Amino acid sequence: MRVRDKMTPNPVSITPQTTIADALALMREGNFRRLPVLDRGKLVGIVTDRDLSEVSPSPATSLSVFELNYLLSRTKIGTIIKKQQVISVSPDAYLEQAALIMRDHEIGAIPVVEEGKLVGIITESDIFDAFIEMMGLRDPGTRLELELEDKPGMLVKVSEIVWKNGGDISHLAVFHQQSGKAHLVLQLRNKDVDTVVKTLREKGINVRSAAWKGYA
Repeated sequence: MRVRDKMTPNPVSITPQTTIADALALMREGNFRRLPVLDRGKLVGIVTDRDLSEVSPSPATSLSVFELNYLLSRTKIGTIIKKQQVISVSPDAYLEQAALIMRDHEIGAIPVVEEGKLVGIITESDIFDAFIEMMGLRDPGTRLELELEDKPGMLVKVSEIVWKNGGDISHLAVFHQQSGKAHLVLQLRNKDVDTVVKTLREKGINVRSAAWKGYA
């Protein structure tokens, strides 16, 4: 899956000349947590709700409401954006690459840039949604959790057993363990998987759990 498949296209953006007051208003109106900053069409930064909270006066300040509003309406975004290279990603990058960048840099979103132009934004929520979709968590089906030797050919072996016993795989994920074992999670569209489970066990594969989940 590519970044373009899950990103929000054409995100709302601001410029360095946008005031903090206007940026806060945009965030409230659109329920945004971050806004890309463009200068003459070029991405120069990204501002989060946390950034704006840190530069806004504390509620304990002695300033009046009028003075607060005046201060926020005069302070430009350009004065608070960090002077460093902006992390971005291509729309054709794999989604897991975006997830790795977010994890390594401890950020919650990445602007998506194509040929120097901002075309989207990908957030941690988008990554979570993709994981949920990949695992079939919103789809009804029978979830099998298997433990098997982490060696070549095992996935083919399991798939063949499932297929030959009437199983219909809709989702699949492999989690490698340091013990030399692998946890294979399958979701089948079938509700009755007794024959599949029985045959897997006969072939020496540890079926840790098999449960139908009917929610959608």
